[in-house]
Amino acid sequence: MDGRDLVRSVKSVGPAGAAWRLRTVTAAWRRMRADAGALPARGAERARVPGPVREVEPGPGGGVVRFARSELRVLVAVNGAVFWGWDGASPEPSYALAGRCPEADPRAVLEPDKDGGWRVVAERVTVVVSRHGAVEVRTPGGVTLRRDLPPRWWEPVGGGPARWMQRAEVAADARFFGLGGRAAGPRLREGTFRLWNSGAGRPFGAGDGTSRLTMPVRLVVADGGSHLVFHDSSWDGTVTLREGEEGAGSGHDRPGTCELRMDGGPLRCWVIVGTPARVLLGWASLTGAPVLPPAWALGHQHACGGVGSEQEVRRIVAGHQERGLPLDAVHLEVGHLDGRRGFGVDRERCPELPVLAEELRRDGVRLVSVVEPAVAVAPGDAVFDGGTAEDAFVRDASGQVVRGVGRAGESVFPDFTRARVRAWWGGLYAELLGQGFAGFVHDLDEPTSFAAFGESTLPRSARHGLEGRGGDHREAHNVYALCMARAASEGLRELAPEERPFVLSRSGWAGLQRYGGSWSGDVSADWTGLRASLSSALGLGLCGIPYSGADVGGAGGQVSAELWLRWLQLGAYLPLFRTRAGGGWEGEVVEHARVALIERRRLLPYFVTLVHLARRTGAPVVRPVWWGSPEDRALRDCEDTFLLGDCLLVAPVLEPGVDRRAVRLPPGRWYDTVTERAYEGPGQVLVDAPLSRIPVLARAGAVVPVRGDDGGLELEVWAPAPGRSGGGLLVPDGGDGWEEPELERYAVRWVGGRLVVRREGEDGVEEPSCPVRVRGLGGGLAQ
Repeated sequence: MDGRDLVRSVKSVGPAGAAWRLRTVTAAWRRMRADAGALPARGAERARVPGPVREVEPGPGGGVVRFARSELRVLVAVNGAVFWGWDGASPEPSYALAGRCPEADPRAVLEPDKDGGWRVVAERVTVVVSRHGAVEVRTPGGVTLRRDLPPRWWEPVGGGPARWMQRAEVAADARFFGLGGRAAGPRLREGTFRLWNSGAGRPFGAGDGTSRLTMPVRLVVADGGSHLVFHDSSWDGTVTLREGEEGAGSGHDRPGTCELRMDGGPLRCWVIVGTPARVLLGWASLTGAPVLPPAWALGHQHACGGVGSEQEVRRIVAGHQERGLPLDAVHLEVGHLDGRRGFGVDRERCPELPVLAEELRRDGVRLVSVVEPAVAVAPGDAVFDGGTAEDAFVRDASGQVVRGVGRAGESVFPDFTRARVRAWWGGLYAELLGQGFAGFVHDLDEPTSFAAFGESTLPRSARHGLEGRGGDHREAHNVYALCMARAASEGLRELAPEERPFVLSRSGWAGLQRYGGSWSGDVSADWTGLRASLSSALGLGLCGIPYSGADVGGAGGQVSAELWLRWLQLGAYLPLFRTRAGGGWEGEVVEHARVALIERRRLLPYFVTLVHLARRTGAPVVRPVWWGSPEDRALRDCEDTFLLGDCLLVAPVLEPGVDRRAVRLPPGRWYDTVTERAYEGPGQVLVDAPLSRIPVLARAGAVVPVRGDDGGLELEVWAPAPGRSGGGLLVPDGGDGWEEPELERYAVRWVGGRLVVRREGEDGVEEPSCPVRVRGLGGGLAQ
């Protein structure tokens, strides 16, 4: 943070009182002074490159290639993932990995290559190391997917962490996706993206370069194949992407490039190759299976925008009931908390909260509380005193507890990179569980202050335990929210072992899916914010976080009735569906909103099936349209349409005044779910998009689990094209427990002009376990 950031921090406080402005300026000055004393200027630096190969040492899954000034370890794991690390870097320790590093593939062999280089040959991939340190990843057929040039380090002459740069080349036709929840996406075009979790300090829209949930994870899709690359360093850095350009037949293609610059940390990398489905399966095997959200968390949730009193909650619930609008959860934001206490409920606003929570639960509505990492400096408060006794709070380089600014004023922050502190913090959720809360949303967990213009509220020189290794905030910042989510998830599993925990984090890092989900953050209340909501959900899904969504209506202001309705219609097809106060609930908007909410309720069995499949396969719930056809270039460039699982294609309206829009279709036959009119893909078609709905198309042959008119489970089968077959999956889930339900497979085929639906079991073909309704038989094929 420099002087300009300090000035912006003061301005961002707005019309707050003088005392608040003074605290903000004082905290910012403390951070600057602490870093100036503990993080001296880098001074003179010495550049280094690997140099030529000197010797090799074969080992399990690959081996070590030693150069004149560095060494490279290459490992191919049994799941096909490739790891390499420079200067002795190994896969562990890592906050991204779910456990230990996968075992090495015993069939992988290190052998000489041409021009003095070496290569590791495995069943699914070949890794070629040149004699000067370039690393190529190739398919078994010899197609080069990426070429990482020899890295470069800049080491301070006086000692200290080295910063480094790694530049890679990919195919000229390749497209970049990922890097966490980015507003500028889902396809990441040319530009520089910062790898530092930061609240924007203001609502943001499509194209904004900041992100509160960054990951050095990129999914690269090209004609020759797809691959995921993950540089496992949590330090501050940047990624500069540049798409390639084909030579239009001249043969002089310009490759796409990716340049990664990090301020420190190990230079280590994982690469997974294959189809998108195989890549995400491999990523989940490395970083952990996504946790299952409770079944109620797949319904409609609403966030209060007021003081969070019991009267306000009752008014919101009654309003939904009077209008016949489904509601599954109400989120109470900071208004219900006692600002003088950590985890405390304001007794004046909420004197009988447990009674209210029990009444709402009987009506099928849960209460969700916001939780922030900042603990108010309040001697006498149980949380502050307990954290002080536990020595739980982050200290600076001189050993003093760091004090920053939170919503409650001067605050301290737990060091979640220590197991003992996580256990203490996880136990604190008992108080809020006792008040009747069923889930928790972590806000400002980058960590940042809403008055700090997006910068960390902790100095970079602040000390952290880092699981006993020790280090400072430069390394801990990006994993701070991940560790907070872990503390909550593990604590809730102990406190309420019969229920699946609901933890939603604004920030995070690779592996967050093990503990919960995320949302798009404070997107701007305009059409760019709507588009950013979709980009964020798609980006997070491709980075392994399937449970995410948007705040319908954005943040920071009222929205028009049209925008709010289009946002609601999009949100109804995202895994996390949460509306905010400030939207329009009057006139015809209510009727159109009811249609979207009831359709979401009808599709709940399908969403349940998708989150179970995500846990088993790592496949995102919300997928880009190229998911099944990555070789289709037109689909790779499509950013305004998405797949909901394998069965449904959703085409949201992202611009004002639209009542008809173009939809890019993947291969196969697709049915408009309202008119049942059929369209043939691949190609682009025009479909109606009246204000009452957005276009949703079902894949021919799909089996979609839905709620029937009587509330029971039903299979909605979309007729395959004549002579074709289809099928689908069902994972029945009746609650919030940990039992793994059996996966049911269904096959659909024509038999003598009759459509037959059968369940495929271990003992052969069986009758479906629930009623079947066939659709698409009477719809005409569009010309």
